[in-house]
Amino acid sequence: MRLRLGILLFLLALTLAARSQSLKALPGSTVFRGDVDTGIPSDTAATRDNKVWGRREAKKEAPTPIGVSQWRVDELTGDSLAAGNMDTVVHNFQFWNMTEGANGEYTILGNLGSPRLSRLFLHRKAEDPFIFIRQYDYFLNGQDGFRFSNTKSPLTNLAYHKMGNRTNGSERFRAYFASNINKRSGIGFKVDYLYGRGMFNSQANSMFGSTFFGYHMGERYQIHAYIDANHNKMGENGGLESDIYITDPQSLPQRYGSRDIPTALTETWNRNDGETYFLTHRYRMGFYREVEVPDSLKPQMPPDYELLDELPDSLLQAIDTDTLLRRQLVDSLRLQWQNAQVPPREFVPVSLVNHSFRARTMRHRYYSYADDQMDYHTSLYYGDPADVRNRVDGLEIENTLSLGMIEGFNKWAAMGITLFATHHLETYRQPETVGDTVAMKRNTLQKVYVGGRITRRRGSLLHYDAMGRFVAAGKDMGEFDVDATVDLNFRLGRKDTVALIARGYVKNQKPAWLLRHYHSQFAWWDNDLDKEFRTRIEGTLGNRRTKTSLTVGVENIKNAAYLAIESTLTGDNPASTLTADYTREVRSRQYSGSVQLLAVGLKQDFHIGKPLHWDNEVWFQTTSKPDILPLPSWNLYSNLYLKFRIAKTLNVQLGGDIRYFTAYYAPDYSPVANSFAVQDASHPRVKLGNYPIVNAYANLHLKRCRLYVCARHVNSGNGRRFWAPHYAMDPLTINFGLSWNFFD
Repeated sequence: MRLRLGILLFLLALTLAARSQSLKALPGSTVFRGDVDTGIPSDTAATRDNKVWGRREAKKEAPTPIGVSQWRVDELTGDSLAAGNMDTVVHNFQFWNMTEGANGEYTILGNLGSPRLSRLFLHRKAEDPFIFIRQYDYFLNGQDGFRFSNTKSPLTNLAYHKMGNRTNGSERFRAYFASNINKRSGIGFKVDYLYGRGMFNSQANSMFGSTFFGYHMGERYQIHAYIDANHNKMGENGGLESDIYITDPQSLPQRYGSRDIPTALTETWNRNDGETYFLTHRYRMGFYREVEVPDSLKPQMPPDYELLDELPDSLLQAIDTDTLLRRQLVDSLRLQWQNAQVPPREFVPVSLVNHSFRARTMRHRYYSYADDQMDYHTSLYYGDPADVRNRVDGLEIENTLSLGMIEGFNKWAAMGITLFATHHLETYRQPETVGDTVAMKRNTLQKVYVGGRITRRRGSLLHYDAMGRFVAAGKDMGEFDVDATVDLNFRLGRKDTVALIARGYVKNQKPAWLLRHYHSQFAWWDNDLDKEFRTRIEGTLGNRRTKTSLTVGVENIKNAAYLAIESTLTGDNPASTLTADYTREVRSRQYSGSVQLLAVGLKQDFHIGKPLHWDNEVWFQTTSKPDILPLPSWNLYSNLYLKFRIAKTLNVQLGGDIRYFTAYYAPDYSPVANSFAVQDASHPRVKLGNYPIVNAYANLHLKRCRLYVCARHVNSGNGRRFWAPHYAMDPLTINFGLSWNFFD
């Protein structure tokens, strides 16, 4: 035992002595196997044995690096735009899997993944020309929403959400993987599967989406690409046969569970499938310039023993006793090292040429095998109402070529300037009447856009992005749209910032082809609609310290195109609002006048100390034509919660929230068009709203794991609990979710 201890102490003494000598070997000194200038001998065996010169320490195994950044890509220029990492969001994670939105602002049909429409008009996204999928943005990610990832080590995220049981519950599984090939390139994929059985009959949803992406970010050549495939199948029940099962169940002779309530439709489905192929690549032209490096970061002359350590042993032995030769060799090696130092340079891009390609295939199917179709629909245009197989196929291809000058390559280049041209092709295949028969026919539209754009993204005070384009060739010549965003950021003191954001657009565009021409067994229209002329001005004033945000927006729409329900009374009571007393047909319409909108929104978050938080958002809206653009006057959201830690590792968010909107004639839903449509004002309409929705939750975060348990609609009861006309809210449900990040 004493012998082992003695050996350990001897080795420790040698190590400390060697470390002491190595610290004395300062850069620039003439050292060879010892510090000659300090009198340490250079030709003794002891000096060679302790390896003061050229000592190499064993490298320790570094821990797995953790970190990921995500960005969106600009389709016109190929620029990378910063985007939040949705896979690591901890705050309010319990709202991530809500079809009605985190703030409850969407009108839905009740089931997970159902079609939805925002009640806040300023939040509605640009309408998709393929009208059957525009309301599935909860599940479908367009190009604007897709994020590329750069990871320090391979990232795998697995998430699982569940509600209810095998009879009426819903589940969602999501897997995301991203990995870098090298510092400039990466690949990844996403798989998303959702299955919602629904609390009511004939409303089961199943959705599957997969995406594969890759990118390379070279100094000059850069490329981003992804392939996206989606499948969506939704059961259509047409709403409850009568609202009395929800509004006044005590008047019924027996008690009905949600699965016992009869619905307007059975054996009816909408199905949408599609693939998206996206590629954008660019070549940047510019120059190289030296980078100014502070003296503290400049490379230092290595010690002489490191310079000499690379020489062969035979040469080292030859100069071991020749001091003059040794100094001459050291001077030569120093000069060689200095000549080998290349000043650091950076590439400064000046201009670019970018090409973007996007192709999208779209397939819509409407199936129904029920015998009572004509009790729900008004008109039958062809075929057998008990064997319905409507179909519409679409293809969209867009190529954009742009030339640009890049912002910031010198002090005079205060903005980026881009000129571009886009060729846009749309083709649709749907039934057409040919004599006495119906056959599939293809219709094709082509446009050539020409436009320009100016941007400023650098700096902290002023940023802007303005783009304008017009149709220079094609059937819809004269179309144009101009939109711009400007933000100013003012510093108030050291920790406070006030931001003013202004947005606006002017658009003169034809309504979507399928709003002008749509053919199916229960809906058929061919309307020569005029161009819509839309003007919007919107501004937001926000204060970071007080967490206050005020938004005001106005919009004017001339020649508004929209879908509307036309109802036909079949019962004996003209004052009835029962589903069973009417047949319905959906039609495309256009209002030749102007529709004005005013919206004001206020967000205010409070906190009392560290644990207690209270987040609030309230919107006021008014419209000049509520029969065409129905909106609730008030929409409120409030979230009260505690945030704290347990044992310094478990983060807890514990609280409850309430969502509320005032009563209004909400848009109805048309299964045959797979879209929302305004109610028929010539008959009694259904007014819904003025009903609070309360949720309670616990949100936990431990290292790389996120977990929540949420009780939704804890105030479930009778009354006005409807999302859309005849589509009831689910009763109280318990929801669970888990997300785990793996880095390896």
